[in-house]
Amino acid sequence: MNETQSSRAGFFYALGAYVFWGALPLYMKALDHIPAAEIVAHRIVWSVPVAAILLIILRRTGDIRAAFSQPSVLVRIGLSAFVITLNWGVYVWAVLNNVANEAALGYYINPLISIVFGYVLLSERLTKAQWVAVALAAFAVLLLTVQGGQFPWVALVLAFSFATYGYIRKTVAIGATQGFLLEVIMLMPFALCYLLYLAAQGTGHFGLSSPDLWLLLGCGPVTAVPLILYAFGARALRLSTIGIMQYIAPSLIFLLAFFVFNEDVTVPKLTAFAIIWTALAIYSWSMFRGSKTA
Repeated sequence: MNETQSSRAGFFYALGAYVFWGALPLYMKALDHIPAAEIVAHRIVWSVPVAAILLIILRRTGDIRAAFSQPSVLVRIGLSAFVITLNWGVYVWAVLNNVANEAALGYYINPLISIVFGYVLLSERLTKAQWVAVALAAFAVLLLTVQGGQFPWVALVLAFSFATYGYIRKTVAIGATQGFLLEVIMLMPFALCYLLYLAAQGTGHFGLSSPDLWLLLGCGPVTAVPLILYAFGARALRLSTIGIMQYIAPSLIFLLAFFVFNEDVTVPKLTAFAIIWTALAIYSWSMFRGSKTA
């Protein structure tokens, strides 16, 4: 496969991942009668076989065995597993509690948090345009807190947790799919114990006669597949291309929140979104200009 074909394939892999993530609230809404913690537990458990089968097909299981002999890798993967679980939990809670618009806001803010992390933790330089974008994002959060009368904790937890997850995974010498499998393997004992506890209490929603059986089983593929698609896409595309495409998912979530889920639309929220969109336009322009110069 030549470079053009690889880039084209990478584009469709990444597009599939972002559309998948953007449409995920529709799937979560079908499970809105189930507690968020139980849904997250099923996402963890049923992601293990999906990721394991893929690695077997790719013949990359040796990477997993090698990782178990590297304590530093296991510690970092353990931290990333904790952070992504927090992210999943808050995201599912937001969708189930009719604040998917805040989830969208969080994923819009995420790339701006990531460049701040790069500045603070990796000594990366920020351009003036990027500083302006970050300042606008901070102003949007302040506006929501003061005029909206509520601190946007959902958006900020999602933005900071995903940025933290990205930073940890960036510093771990392991492939994306291998790292994901390690994460869910580490989380699976806790998830299984929780699900067994629910079953013993008679409050679980998983059973052979349950109408939720297939939806809960599907939590594995809908979690693992977009992550795997993204991993393949990111390897074949420029960072600037991925940087623009990452707005697809929160845009779809935003549209679903207001036009399908009929969530409340307030002036402070719409103003904050407008400010964030302006910040992202400035950030994207800066990124493209830097890529062109390079």
